[in-house]
Amino acid sequence: MRIGILGTGSLAEGLGTGWVEAGHEVVIGGRSPAKARRLADRLGRGARAVTPREAVTGCDAVLLAVSWDGVEEMLRSVRAPDGSLEGVPLIDPTNAVEHGVGVLLTGNGESAARRISALAPGARVVKAFHLFPAGQWAGAPDQDASPVTVAMCGDDPAALRVVGELVRHVGGTPAVLGSLERARQLEEAAGFVIGLAFAGVDPRSAVPRVPAPATAEDRATTSP
Repeated sequence: MRIGILGTGSLAEGLGTGWVEAGHEVVIGGRSPAKARRLADRLGRGARAVTPREAVTGCDAVLLAVSWDGVEEMLRSVRAPDGSLEGVPLIDPTNAVEHGVGVLLTGNGESAARRISALAPGARVVKAFHLFPAGQWAGAPDQDASPVTVAMCGDDPAALRVVGELVRHVGGTPAVLGSLERARQLEEAAGFVIGLAFAGVDPRSAVPRVPAPATAEDRATTSP
């Protein structure tokens, strides 16, 4: 696939590294052309630095890898409010949370993903990649390691399939939680994780390990 990445930070580098190593064409667009060029050079394998507007043109998916306070500026710079991302899977990994606290900065009941969707009419927004640190995705997937689960949600089945493939190509297992109406729940989960981490608590210790229910196939193979 041709993947456009808006942003030049650690998540752009982490996912960009995984995707170029999986054979995808990656183009980088950032507010700083110099940073975009340096990131493309580090990614190698044909990754290119372009303008943000060029980064969203002709792509199979776009990653919005900017901090929450830069989301609106970036989307306006690529003319998203004018429909430039119509029909494009737009991956939203943003965390609109208060630094070090984890409290959501969006209004009551509002999700960052829905706000992004309003700023990019016609885009097929998928919430994903917002729970793990950027370093999780750099490099080829370790075939011996247990895959991490990437919870995601979105309204468009085709966009969810595309993003699910991109999750697999960096070593994750996609798990669709539901429509974009569930995005607020995913964002609250990120705030919970961030708040615990900054308090010096391993978030994994606060989540009970619950076995997944057996599938029909599992039951058939274990029945006498």
